[in-house]
Amino acid sequence: MSNSLVLVLNAGSSSLKFALMDAQSGEAILSGLGECFGLDDARISWKREGQDKQEVMLEQGGSHHEKAVGIIVELVENMDVGSQLVAIGHRVVHGGEKFATATLIDESVVAEIDALSDLAPLHNPANVMGIRAAMKAFPSLPQVAVFDTAFHQTMPQKAFTGAISNELYTEYGIRRYGFHGTSHYFVSREAAKVLDKKIEDTNVISVHLGNGASVCAVRNGESVDTSMGFTPLAGLMMGTRSGDLDPGIIEFLLKKGWSQEQVFDTLNKKSGFLGVSGLTSDARGILEAMDNGHEGAKLAFEVFTYRVAKFISSYMITLDSLDAIIFTGGIGENSLPIRREVLKNLRILGFVEDETGNEAARFGKGGMIAKSDLLDAVVLVIPTNEEFVIASQAVEFTKQ
Repeated sequence: MSNSLVLVLNAGSSSLKFALMDAQSGEAILSGLGECFGLDDARISWKREGQDKQEVMLEQGGSHHEKAVGIIVELVENMDVGSQLVAIGHRVVHGGEKFATATLIDESVVAEIDALSDLAPLHNPANVMGIRAAMKAFPSLPQVAVFDTAFHQTMPQKAFTGAISNELYTEYGIRRYGFHGTSHYFVSREAAKVLDKKIEDTNVISVHLGNGASVCAVRNGESVDTSMGFTPLAGLMMGTRSGDLDPGIIEFLLKKGWSQEQVFDTLNKKSGFLGVSGLTSDARGILEAMDNGHEGAKLAFEVFTYRVAKFISSYMITLDSLDAIIFTGGIGENSLPIRREVLKNLRILGFVEDETGNEAARFGKGGMIAKSDLLDAVVLVIPTNEEFVIASQAVEFTKQ
């Protein structure tokens, strides 16, 4: 067994991925997923090498994130990995302008991450909870924060500057930050390998679709624009988040007597798939209901796929040429109907679906699913591996 095992905790708004990973090979000897947090069917599943997958339902009441972390800590302790476990790597969504690289965690860093919760209210509190639980369970190990925002620090000023008073930036740091950085970083590099190109010569549009969703333009290996903004609320329609909307709507609702808390609770937790369909935040539920004739689900599907295609096409202007569009994330990797509809919406760019390839690219099996002779570009499905990125960056702190 490797002496560079890293426990990676990747807390999302309604999920928690985790892995006990060899930071050199990328092999996970334990991996799992807590999902549907906040719903009646919240659960956590895991798989160890050589064993069948196991799953338990999480009790209702209290924080599902906290319950899941407790189970993960117990699993790791029972594996008796001892000296092989060298660090804990934490995915942290928002680093503001304070954190542009991976950072060794101490109490001051935890406080800084917590203070940034206003910018990522669905994520940073969950990240802090995971960090504190891991610090308590593994007090002698380096705890390292890897920030979603770091990859996007290469965006040019014209891409991250809002068309607002400059004082709002200088005084409050209001600008585009971008998220899903570890995912966009990983799949862009994997795409370069598939295309047999140097990453410095590779131009892609990375499309991360999950309960949270974002698009990123990567030019010569660097992020030059991305759809999420000051917070993860901006950009694409998501599971429960609205994505872009007219800011005048907020003023309108406040004048109608809505409280600030009501407005942003609705935009963050009751919009997106859930809001449009009136049914569910889960894309799988949307597709099933749509097949059964549910009009709200059909509309949610159409709005989502239209907006994804619109962002992809708009990011063409950020690149000198396009080598590939990449689908990744839980929806991007597994939802054939959503990928197919997005490709239909991109037909003006010459993309023709490879139906066999698209049908095969599911459940961890990536591949080429379309190409455009017009652009000399392909569409790839590449399973993301944010955990490997986090583990690789975390283990570097053990060498210092």
